[in-house]
Amino acid sequence: MSKKLAKYSLLMVVLGLALMVAPAVFAQEGESGFGSIGGLGGPIGAGLAVIGAGVGIGRIGGSATEAIARQPEMAGQIQTAMLITAALIEGVALFAAVIGLLATL
Repeated sequence: MSKKLAKYSLLMVVLGLALMVAPAVFAQEGESGFGSIGGLGGPIGAGLAVIGAGVGIGRIGGSATEAIARQPEMAGQIQTAMLITAALIEGVALFAAVIGLLATL
């Protein structure tokens, strides 16, 4: 991962967290959901979780393909490990997306 991409990713995470806590910080009553800027934190966090999962699963697939190309006799074990890891990442991403979207309710 390049330094520029890492800085951009960190900036987006910090921005998402700041938007999630904005209503509590400003203690505005009556405004919630998508009508206020604080309501954008949940959807932004959910979107970041999905983007992160997509990047992670893409890297797993690419690395597994390279590993299978180098050692074709280990293809079964590599594929099994790849699928288990991708399923775990997908589960965490789904959980993060649900929590992020529930934060706006």
